[in-house]
Amino acid sequence: MSFQRQQKMGPMRPGMYKKKLMQGRKGGGMGEMDRFLITVTVPGSAGAIRFVVREKELVEVVIGTVLKSYAREGRLPVLGSDLNDFLLYSAHDGSEALCPWETIGCSGSRNFLLCKKQGLATAERSDTLLTSRHIEKKGKGGWKAWLNKSLSFRISPR
Repeated sequence: MSFQRQQKMGPMRPGMYKKKLMQGRKGGGMGEMDRFLITVTVPGSAGAIRFVVREKELVEVVIGTVLKSYAREGRLPVLGSDLNDFLLYSAHDGSEALCPWETIGCSGSRNFLLCKKQGLATAERSDTLLTSRHIEKKGKGGWKAWLNKSLSFRISPR
């Protein structure tokens, strides 16, 4: 009788312990995953950012988490901290950005791409162009232009 009792209480098969542990947790069994690891790549950055998120976490919260850890690590280029300036794309189907109010788990992806909104990049470029044009106009009326005009030789056709 003691032999049969030892068999019942003996060591579990590999994987059985994990399965029993998962069944004992809140939220169900193996079919329900609450958290998972995601990878977010930022164009121009040295590497991807990886962290664990809940399946029901909103996309805007994930963007905020990426921006915070990106700034905390001191990565370049400097992105800023306003989450409304960024869009999160799925790395596999990057045609459309994820809506900020939907959950991260509904995308079905674990790899993402964080990009700045195009409208902001265009506005920054236009500001830079206006500034450089202003400097160019200012430079045309300087002493170099006066010297070139006064010393230029004019050849007139006969």
